[in-house]
This record gives sequence, C-alpha cells and structure tokens, in this order.
Amino acid sequence: MKKIAAFILSLCMVLTLLSGCGSSGSSGGAVSENGEWSGAAPKYVFLFIGDGMSYPQVQVAADYLGALADEDYERAQPSKNSIGPILDGPEYLNFMNFDVAGSAVNYDSNSFAPDSASSATAIATGHKTYSSSLSVDEMGTTKYETIAEKIHAQTEMKVGIVTSVNLNHATPGAFYAHQASRSQYYEIGKELVKSGFDYFAGGEFLKVTDLHELAQKAGYKVVRTQAEAEALSSKDGKVIVIGEKLADSSSLSYEIDRAEGEWALADYVKKGIEVLDNKNGFFMMCEGGKIDWACHANDAVTAMHDVLALTDAVQVAVDFAAKHPQETLILVTGDHETGGMSIGFAGTEYDTYLTLLQNQKLSFEQFDALYATKYSRNTPFETALADIEECFGLTVDSKGKMMKLNGYEQEVLKTAFEKTVGTLKGMSVQESNILYGTYEPITVAVTHILNNKAGLSWSSFSHTGLPVAVFADGVGAELFGGYYDNTEIFYKLADLLNVE
Repeated sequence: MKKIAAFILSLCMVLTLLSGCGSSGSSGGAVSENGEWSGAAPKYVFLFIGDGMSYPQVQVAADYLGALADEDYERAQPSKNSIGPILDGPEYLNFMNFDVAGSAVNYDSNSFAPDSASSATAIATGHKTYSSSLSVDEMGTTKYETIAEKIHAQTEMKVGIVTSVNLNHATPGAFYAHQASRSQYYEIGKELVKSGFDYFAGGEFLKVTDLHELAQKAGYKVVRTQAEAEALSSKDGKVIVIGEKLADSSSLSYEIDRAEGEWALADYVKKGIEVLDNKNGFFMMCEGGKIDWACHANDAVTAMHDVLALTDAVQVAVDFAAKHPQETLILVTGDHETGGMSIGFAGTEYDTYLTLLQNQKLSFEQFDALYATKYSRNTPFETALADIEECFGLTVDSKGKMMKLNGYEQEVLKTAFEKTVGTLKGMSVQESNILYGTYEPITVAVTHILNNKAGLSWSSFSHTGLPVAVFADGVGAELFGGYYDNTEIFYKLADLLNVE
C-alpha cells in the first residue's frame, strides 16, 4: 500500500507540473483564462525560500529519510544476477505534498546562474537585475518597490522577515533594501530600520556598528537573548530578534550543530506568528539561508539537515493553516541551486548508499574550527585520520566495511591534508580552486569522499542554472502551478493580495 500511495502521489505531482494547475482544494476562488485570481485574498501569507535549494537538495533530503526508515535499504540493491528486497522509496517532505507544484526559471540580467541578490530581487519585485544588486535596476539608480513594502504600505497586514543568516544578507535584504551592491551591509541595515516592518528575526547584522541603537530610536525592541525572545508577544510592537548563540559569520547555527534547547528556524517562525498576530493578517518571508552556505562547501549532510530545518519551519505554517484553512497561503521555493548537487556518482554507478551519511556528526564549518584550522606542519597525517574517523566515520581499517577508505581515497586525503598545512608543492592555483574552491582542502576532501560513497556528487562550489521548485498550498495556490519565470512569483502574489 505504501508503494501504491507513493506512486499515486508521484503521478499527481507530475500531472500538476504538466498541467500548470493543482488541486482546487478549498480556497474558494478560481484562476481565470488570463491567469488572474478571482476570489478572496489570503489573510495570512507564508513565503519560504530555501537559499541554494533546488530539486536535488529537496530530493536528497526526502531520499535520506526514506533510506533511514527502510529496514531493508542496505540490502535492497542486489547484484546483477540476484533478487533482493525492494526499495520503499523516499519519505516526502511536508511541502512535497502540497496541492500545487510548479517550477521557476531564475536567470538574471547577466547570467543563467544567478546570485542570491538578483534572484531574491526577482521574487520580491518582479524585476530582473544584475547579480549582487538588491531591488534596483541594472544601473543601480531605479528602486523597485518590493512585495513586502507594497503589503506594508497598501494593506493593514503586518510584515515579518526571518532568516537563518544575517538580517542584512542578500535574500532578506531584497525584501526591504535597494542597493547596487549586496555588500553595502550598513546601508542595507539602515534600510531595514527604515522599513518599519513589524518582525525581524535571524543572525546578527553584518557591520552592525550603531544599527541596534538606530533601530531602538525607530521604535524597535531589539532582543538578543532567547529568554527575552520567548517572552515576546503582539503587545511588544515592532521587534528585532537576534539569535543568542551565533555561529560562522554571526549567523544562526547549522541545524546539525544546533545545541539542545537552542532555537531552531521553526521557533523563530512560531514566535513570528505570535508577534504578528492581528485582525488584519500578515505576510512572513522565511529564508533557510545556510542550505546555500553548506552547498557552496559541498557538504551534503549539513545542507540536508538545513533543508529538514526549513521543513520543520514550514510545518509551523502548516499547523497554523489548519486553524485558518480559508485564509492562509503557504509557498515554498528556492532562489537558485548551489553546488551542482547530483544524486549519482561515477564510482557507485547506479547505486546509492544514503544511510552512510548518518555517520557525519558535525558541519564542515565546525570541523574546520575544531580540527582543520588547528593542524600545522608538525601534525601527523594519522592525527587527521583519527579526527576524520571520529567525526565522519571514515576509517582506514577493515572494520569500517563500506566506510573504509581505499588506497585512492587515502591519497586524496593526504594531498588535501598537505595542502591544508602548507607542505604540498606543485599544485597550481587553478587546480586547487577546482578541487577545493575557497574552502579548507582537508574538509572538502572528507565531505566529497563521504558524499561519493553515499552516491552523491558535486559539479561546482558556486551557483548553477537549474530551475527551482515552487510548492503552494491554500488560498490562491492554483496560481503557482506550471513552468514560469521567477519574476512571476511577485506578480502572482500581487494579484492575490490586490496590491498595485
């Protein structure tokens, strides 16, 4: 029965993509022949953006959960001449079960592989622009009003912005700031304060200087401890919540590194619902920003855990929508794909061994901080191998079975180790960039080997031009089926919410 249900669900998703429309659900409206919405506007709108999240990242997370739940998974890949157990398949993430699924093309004004600033600008404003630009035209002179600004100015709905990275990073910034360069962090921070939006939550500002003081003068309550955040309610007015425990670049922790009791992305969404509660409704954009960061480093396990953290945040919205079924729209999408992730590797041919991924205990960033950056020219290679076994389960002895490092893999690790500690000679800058990007060589080599053993591979340390999925559920979801440009997400939202 499980396989039949999974097949039916897969068939429905395919038909949805082909037809450009999903189940009509109970939204009480309809899409006209010219693509316009006729019906009540949603009172509550959630827009979830997985930065760097396209089909591969979503599918790997679903496949991994399916592999862990399948008792026969490790024996389900028989030899060519034998028959073994049958693979049960993926466990669909909550948003993969939404009424409507679509796809968005995301090129920008100078590349088919856009950056987060230009792709978020397209979603937020309906306009293409250059990579690195935030809600301005290619010349950096014309400002584009964002969907969040329009909602804030033209309706009585409240507006919230949540992210797992810095509050003035590219994706959140595209919804309230207008800068020719995403690197103008202080100016972007000042625009955050000026926006007057009701709820901000995430990592610390980049180039914070006096931004906290400016926010307080503008009427914001700036909260920097979890205890203070837990006490917030709609009575507190405009608030900015900054994570108490900050990780790399003053962002929130990767999900795989998150400590017991430390707020997850879902907690910030839940608190946002409480703070934004009012009779006129709200719009909330929530970014899973560190999916992108992990994929840049080619760390599939860390990226996957952050996809699941975003899924947990979506569940908060799903639970909320169950109480407001005629008033809520939930969208889940990505801005672009990062890393060229692929489910498949030349060394494993047609096989995948995704349960091997559970051996990784920490993110690449934590391995760098706790181990790799502490290695020196005098550190024995065997020390690194012991650390790798402890943190990733990869071993040089026979007891490791599939996790055993073969001769080739040990040589790859040794070369990377020597590059990390500065004893390697003869490697060109180009070769180093292709092998390791800008990341710690030993760490990249480890994650590549583990990913490859599991049947996953990467083609880049940068963004790629893959389209992204758009999942929609609730009031007006029917608008978001089909295959379209990412700028259409803005226009569909504007149509739904009756903003000019």
